[in-house]
Amino acid sequence: MNKTIIITGASSGIGAATARHFLDAGWTTGLIARREAPLQDLAGDRANAIVLPCDVTDPDQVETAFDRFVAQTGRLDMLFNNAGMFGHAGPIDEVPVDSWLQVVNVNLTGMFLCARQAFRHMRAQDPQGGRIVNNGSISAHVPREGSVCYTSTKHAVTGLTRTLSLDGRPFDIACGQIDIGNARTDMVAAQNERQIAAGREPDPSMDVQNVADALMYMANLPLEANVQFMTVMATKMPYIGRG
Repeated sequence: MNKTIIITGASSGIGAATARHFLDAGWTTGLIARREAPLQDLAGDRANAIVLPCDVTDPDQVETAFDRFVAQTGRLDMLFNNAGMFGHAGPIDEVPVDSWLQVVNVNLTGMFLCARQAFRHMRAQDPQGGRIVNNGSISAHVPREGSVCYTSTKHAVTGLTRTLSLDGRPFDIACGQIDIGNARTDMVAAQNERQIAAGREPDPSMDVQNVADALMYMANLPLEANVQFMTVMATKMPYIGRG
């Protein structure tokens, strides 16, 4: 049976790399992001790509996107809940309230709304069940300086993951989290620029394809097995102990 997945934040970075990997593996892949043009470029002429322009902070748009996907495919096997942003970098008294609210809306409310719709469809479909993987971060464990918006939301994502894992058990819905450290994306490039501007060496990074490979492993597990938390990181980046 053909497998199906929705990937949020699919227009760039980790989302785009993951989408290409799942498309190449034959999965019917729903591509969610606000900007339609990059999604169309990614989809190209692939028959197994479904472009779903959507603002993940808008409940009605999210519901419409998920309903449209399931209407075309018949079921949803997996959600990679990936859409996110870093927001304003700096100490808390320099963070505009609007920036805080924007990050919370995308990183937390957006994940809640997408998980809610995925859970609804997975609970109702026959056979019942599916898998939700939330994109956490190294920041879900230890923060970097100047990251109050991003780090706070990623800690909250861990709470979402744990709760979905419990609530999904009666319906064969598995939920896990992938915590990623310094995959080479535009977000990490911006972080590196801030470090260079501060007179520091950029942290080590890794090819984003490593993340896509890890997600494919999680996706191919039977529903009786789950990777609850996986950390995929650049080997030499600061994280363990003092380094």
